[in-house]
Amino acid sequence: MRAPGFWYPERDQTSGLAPYLLSPFAFLYSSVGWLKRQVTAPERMSVPVICIGNFTAGGAGKTPTAIAVVERLISLGETPHFLSRGYGGTEVGPIQVDAAHHKGSDVGDEPLLLSAHAPTWISRDRVAGGLAAERAGASVIVMDDGFQNPSVFKDLSLLVVDSKVGIGNRRVIPSGPLREPMADALARTDAVIALGERAGLSFLPEGMPVFHATLEPAHTGADNLLARLKGARCFAFAGIGRPSKFFDTLRTLGAELAGTRAFDDHHPYSDTDVRGLITDAATHGARLITTEKDAVRLKELPNWAEFSSSLDILPVRAIFPEVAALDALLAAGLDKARAHYTYAPPGSDQGRTRVR
Repeated sequence: MRAPGFWYPERDQTSGLAPYLLSPFAFLYSSVGWLKRQVTAPERMSVPVICIGNFTAGGAGKTPTAIAVVERLISLGETPHFLSRGYGGTEVGPIQVDAAHHKGSDVGDEPLLLSAHAPTWISRDRVAGGLAAERAGASVIVMDDGFQNPSVFKDLSLLVVDSKVGIGNRRVIPSGPLREPMADALARTDAVIALGERAGLSFLPEGMPVFHATLEPAHTGADNLLARLKGARCFAFAGIGRPSKFFDTLRTLGAELAGTRAFDDHHPYSDTDVRGLITDAATHGARLITTEKDAVRLKELPNWAEFSSSLDILPVRAIFPEVAALDALLAAGLDKARAHYTYAPPGSDQGRTRVR
């Protein structure tokens, strides 16, 4: 599903009547979430849990941010494991993602990307997934999403914001993009990671720690592509939270976009889609290009080998200029968790408690 236009009105424009007409449903949505948090006693893992979440529905850049955080944790001597719900996949879990055997339709496209950087577990039951990660030797669990899920206690919650669009009209689903009222979310937020412009964060309270980062093309294996993109005629397509962000990145890299096509987030590509994209690119005299996340789903198609020869894939990574400050936040969070609570060794269920 793509975000309705009234969720993100242009600057100095109103959202129209739709948010007001939908406000009763937004109230119901908020109430259900609030009640669930009140009646659920979060389960504490025997190792620290770091959650990478966001305030809004749709793509804010959580997955590349989670990868960057795990890389920092590894540099600090930790053994991090990812934990994900596995959105878009059929596996219920808990199961460890194996890129050699699993497809995006099995475990979700994002977990497959995560698994290239650290052991990754998917589980509809987050507690069961966390226990599986503990038993497999995780010293810290990094949740990709799950901030609004109250079943697991989070020792450190980092919320990602696309600072170009912010939080839209500041209303809750379906009146706006917020997953819950801002006050409720901020009360559980330890720090905010702002991707993109150093602006658009006026909604944050004074004193909230903010770490700025940018999404940049990954240099490993992409150097030749980056050089080829300058002045290249491309037809870009993406099925992510904000396809326009990907298109803007290509323009910044010097590509000439002859055309674009936006699909819904996690769109399951079909042979018909592929044939249409090939025709569009040929009509415009351009070469196709998409995201790494889209490529995960495209690889399941029978004609992938043939299609891939006419397709470029642009991976991106979250880059933190304030890496020392981020390391300090992570280290302090881990130290606080380990000092304040008595954790059992990885692989043990001893010493685990429920907390409110």
